[in-house]
Amino acid sequence: MGFSQDNLKGLVLALLSSGFIGASFIIKKKGLRRAAAASGVRAGVGGYSYLLEPLWWLGMITMIVGEVANFVAYAFAPAVLVTPLGALSIIVSAMLAQLILNEKLHKLGILGCVMCIAGSIIIVIHAPQEPPISSVQEIWSMATQPGEKILACTVFRGLDLVERMASS
Repeated sequence: MGFSQDNLKGLVLALLSSGFIGASFIIKKKGLRRAAAASGVRAGVGGYSYLLEPLWWLGMITMIVGEVANFVAYAFAPAVLVTPLGALSIIVSAMLAQLILNEKLHKLGILGCVMCIAGSIIIVIHAPQEPPISSVQEIWSMATQPGEKILACTVFRGLDLVERMASS
């Protein structure tokens, strides 16, 4: 089995995405704690002082960078490769929470992390290569499959319902 250059790019972007997203949760939590200590009002009870906290904004920017990397990863690799690697952000977050926030990960949490890593590795090793798309007609043919039509109708109907609920 060969690992294509596109799959490799998608893999690297998905791993970077997981790192950024996992770290963003810890950075934002540190910002929330700092804001609560400075103002005396936690965000959970209606405080908005975290919006003035640079560390919280750094966490938001870190998350946005991670989400963009994740989005771009889908352009290079199949979803079966990219999506499971998103679970690694949980591992990054759990490890950083233990190191930076002094939160404890129990034995079952550690087992879950190991299983998540093992599952991601197995999926990456066995990820299929996407066949190259050679024409616009091929894209149109895929987009007009019955399943795609049903999905489009469901999404548009859902958007219509949301719009109606918002206007009433």
